[in-house]
Amino acid sequence: MFGTRRWMVLGGVALVVGSALLFAPSVVERIAYAAAKGARQADREELARLSQRENISRLFRQVAKVVGPAVVEVRVKKKIETRTLPFPEDFFRGPFGERAPLRRLPRRFFWQRGLGSGVVVDAEKGYILTNHHVVGGADKVQVILVDGRKFETQWVRSDPDTDLAILKIKARRLVEAPLGDSDRMQVGDWVLAIGAPEGLRQTVTAGIISAKGRTTGRRAPDGSSYYEDFIQTDAAINHGNSGGPLVNMRGEVIGINTMIVSRTGANEGIGMSIPSNMARHVMRQLIEKGKVVRGYLGVYIQDVDEALARSFNLPDAKGALVTAVVEDSPARKAGIKEEDFIVSVAGKDVSNVNELRNRVARLTPGKKVPVVVYRKGKKITLEVKIAPKPAEGSVAGGASGGRGGPERYGLRVRTLTEDLAERAGLDEGTRGVIITEVAPDSDAADKGLRPGMVIDRVDARKVASAGDFARALRSAGKARAVRLRVLVPGGGKHYVVISPK
Repeated sequence: MFGTRRWMVLGGVALVVGSALLFAPSVVERIAYAAAKGARQADREELARLSQRENISRLFRQVAKVVGPAVVEVRVKKKIETRTLPFPEDFFRGPFGERAPLRRLPRRFFWQRGLGSGVVVDAEKGYILTNHHVVGGADKVQVILVDGRKFETQWVRSDPDTDLAILKIKARRLVEAPLGDSDRMQVGDWVLAIGAPEGLRQTVTAGIISAKGRTTGRRAPDGSSYYEDFIQTDAAINHGNSGGPLVNMRGEVIGINTMIVSRTGANEGIGMSIPSNMARHVMRQLIEKGKVVRGYLGVYIQDVDEALARSFNLPDAKGALVTAVVEDSPARKAGIKEEDFIVSVAGKDVSNVNELRNRVARLTPGKKVPVVVYRKGKKITLEVKIAPKPAEGSVAGGASGGRGGPERYGLRVRTLTEDLAERAGLDEGTRGVIITEVAPDSDAADKGLRPGMVIDRVDARKVASAGDFARALRSAGKARAVRLRVLVPGGGKHYVVISPK
């Protein structure tokens, strides 16, 4: 009997174990599902609590409410003269069939209209920041406030090099928005853009700061570079937003919206805004002096890559390489030389050509500042007395030019003659070689070398003929990269490192 009971107990245990093994996956799955469902429910409840508070929405609403009254619509009119009339061509011929001189045709005028935005930054004095491209060349500029009041400007002053302008109106009960510190803003920070896109007044868009220190490489009509240090944002900016503010979550203006980068002309989420710190500096000078006076160093410069940095024995590629020094310039007087690598100005590091140009431009003429350079691998400090930037010339012009080498490097060259030098826009007596052909599959082509570019040095060795050039490259070895110096019309130079094919 005892044995029978024992077998019954063992059978019961086996049945329980078997049932557990059979139904365990289903039970575990149900438990896991219940846990996940509970977690989802908890997430939804948390979302409900957060949505009730609507912290971000409330913050956006408050920023728009505080800054909105300071944002204005800017309408411009430019008087255009024309002598073209809607008559047949023979209408203005003389008695013998001769064509009447154009100057004798009646003059006609029409108004070309434009639209932009702006922001009041000084309510007491009536100062409004906007873009130069909004008001530049306009004959009439009208400001429309958020409450519908309209005012003609007392004066307009602008700076094409930064695309900034300051307007002055005489009005009561203005609301201003303070200028913030754009240097404190970081990538990822929330921002709002406020303006009048397509004439739709008081439009607010939200986004983040996508990048800082952006440049576009645009050139002025005279060939000089603009001063750019843009804040990039994905807050929607469209036609009419130009001149409006980019504001942070404290209701401070940290940028003036100026342009978009787009292949279609419509907003693609890449907007550019002029930093408030640059705007503050330019605005102060426009108000006090009526123009912007910039600092001047007197060097031509270029950025370097890692290969070029190694060839000059530099610690890294952060800085700007001096390719030429202007005669009788502050740089020349201070002892700055060609092939110096500038890494700091006035106690602040510079990472590239654009940073150096902007840093020097903001220095006060007449002020002495330390300039730190690497020269032949050694770090030295020079004291430079900054001068005012001349009407013609650049603070630190990036010398654009070419690159080259013989067939092993994908290049063919010929000795530079006086006639070829003249055609290339170089001074009489210039020595070197001119590139006649560049192999499309070469490193030289990838680095931007093109026929017509002139080279006068391979590494530290000067070359005055095609033979000199070939010997210099042969002495470099079969697989070694070489540094070339390329001459640029106007006295500039450009360096590049190329590798053989």
